[in-house]
Amino acid sequence: MKPSPTKLILLQSHLHKLQKQGYFRLWLLGFISFLTLVTFATLLCRDSAHHGHLDLSLSLRHHRQNPSSGRAAAIPADAVAALLHYLGTNVTGGMSPPDARILAGVMSRKCPCNLLVFGLNHESLLWKTLNLGGRTVFLDESEFWVKRMEERHPGIEAYDVQYTTKVGEMKALRRGAVAAAAGDCRPVQNLLFSDCPLAINDLPNELYGVDWDVVVVDGPRGYSAAAPGRMSAIFTAGVLARSKRTKAATDVFVHDYAREVETVYSQEFLCAENMVPDSSTESLGHFRIPTMQRDSTRFCLGANVTKGSG
Repeated sequence: MKPSPTKLILLQSHLHKLQKQGYFRLWLLGFISFLTLVTFATLLCRDSAHHGHLDLSLSLRHHRQNPSSGRAAAIPADAVAALLHYLGTNVTGGMSPPDARILAGVMSRKCPCNLLVFGLNHESLLWKTLNLGGRTVFLDESEFWVKRMEERHPGIEAYDVQYTTKVGEMKALRRGAVAAAAGDCRPVQNLLFSDCPLAINDLPNELYGVDWDVVVVDGPRGYSAAAPGRMSAIFTAGVLARSKRTKAATDVFVHDYAREVETVYSQEFLCAENMVPDSSTESLGHFRIPTMQRDSTRFCLGANVTKGSG
């Protein structure tokens, strides 16, 4: 005897319901995990000024209460925007979770701080949220993408950069910059007035006077010979760090560090002597750059052995 059609329909409905419940649980787990990260980063920012070094592996603390109302403080608008952004986003090819945790750990100890990021991408709202109370500026090669992100997230501060370099020119550009280290491409200077081909000098004037605490190089594109590459971004990051008015060192991160441009230019202008091995990976280079005297003519104090720089 054939089974009743009604039973088949009920069985399919039950399976569909279970499937939907499974998707909902996965979504809910992801949402709670990200909310936990944002809340924890907020607490780290508040406590770091009083307790010094803090690690992301510490247990999550209770959200502080507002003394006047006795209720937990509201989640900041930036955190809400980030949660909503990642809720509906499924992107591959971004920064790996281990690399993101390293960067987030350094930022949690320095926030609120002045953060400069080359590249406007999937992780941008995360960096802005982790730097709660600080200033976060993004630089991107696409004017269209900058405008679109500003429309979607009015609180974001981003500017487009007109890169004039190409990955295929990396060797010639490097040789020229090394030869002009005592002139146009010196390690300490005001980039706004620089004639060095690697210098980015078309940003809003006041950005050149900011003492950046953390710089992240995660753009522009660098996967083909015709792409602009990150030569200018790495050079500019090195100069900005060495030209600060304050004595505090600048943490510079270079993503996609295993690629030739990122490796060669980091070794040349950020220097192996400044690398932080404990927080560097194959795909993320971490450098802590000290300030230099105004008359400096060498980026690196030690001998530079630059792989693949021929």
